[in-house]
Amino acid sequence: MPEPDADSLFHCRQCGHCCEGRGGIVVSPADLERLAAFLELDPETVVERFGEVSGGKLKVRNGEDGRCVFFREGAGCTVHEGKPSICRAWPFFRGNIEDPVSLALAKEFCPGIDPEAAHEDFARAGRAYLAEQGLLASDPAREANALVLP
Repeated sequence: MPEPDADSLFHCRQCGHCCEGRGGIVVSPADLERLAAFLELDPETVVERFGEVSGGKLKVRNGEDGRCVFFREGAGCTVHEGKPSICRAWPFFRGNIEDPVSLALAKEFCPGIDPEAAHEDFARAGRAYLAEQGLLASDPAREANALVLP
C-alpha cells in the first residue's frame, strides 16, 4: 500500500471555512505579484482595493461576512489561480504539521481533511507538499508564519 500523499489526505470542498476570520491571509511580495497579474491590475491597486497592513504584514481584507473579499458563496475562491501561498498551503500549516491536537481541531473544522489521516502521515505528506509547491516561507517579517517550518 502506498504512503499517503497530500492529494489523498485533503480534497478542498470550497466550503469557505478557511476563508473566514480577520487577518489571516498574509500576502508576500511574490503573492502580490501573482495576484496582481491574475487580476490584471498593478500591485499598488491590488493593495489599495483588497489589502490592509496588520502586524506589519500585508493581508487580504475581509468582507462584511467575515470572509476573504475574494470568496463568493456558491462560487468559492474567485482568485483561485492567483491566490496567496497561505491559501495554497491549507491545511498543511506549521501547527497542523507539528501538533496532533492542532490537526485534530483542523479535521473538525475542515470537511476536506481525511478524518482518518494519521498525524505522522499528514506531517510527512504536508512537508513534502509544501516543499514541492515552493510554499515554504523563509521571511517571517513578510510571509505567513504558518509556512515557516523548522
